Amino acid sequence: MTPLQLSQETQVIAGAVLLTIVTIEFGGWFLSKIVRGQVSFTPFQQAFARAGHAHAGVLVTLGLVCLLFVDATGLSGVPLWIARLGVPAAAALMSAGFFLSSLGRGTTRPNRLIILLWIGALCLAAGVLTLGVGLLTS
Repeated sequence: MTPLQLSQETQVIAGAVLLTIVTIEFGGWFLSKIVRGQVSFTPFQQAFARAGHAHAGVLVTLGLVCLLFVDATGLSGVPLWIARLGVPAAAALMSAGFFLSSLGRGTTRPNRLIILLWIGALCLAAGVLTLGVGLLTS
């Protein structure tokens, strides 16, 4: 068995994704303030804050796992970049969709920025499908 060899591009993306974990930690701290009643949020905003935080953590972890596999595929060009960036982009977009669509005092329903959630979902699907097919066909 040979040691894991990542391309320079994948290594840089993985490093950047790892740095985002600090923002997820900050989100967890802020979420704890919401739950303790130190920040006045509606039940809708609380639910979206929880969902945004959870999606960030899970998708960043999945994105790092996917990056371990992307260089093992025979993908090149646009499909390679979709496989490489799909899940990390989904982590950012979906979390932003939850957080930004629930901004404002007393908000009880999402604003138009909820579109970021759905764009992120498309990035997630494109990334995992491209990576999965790339792994199966290499």
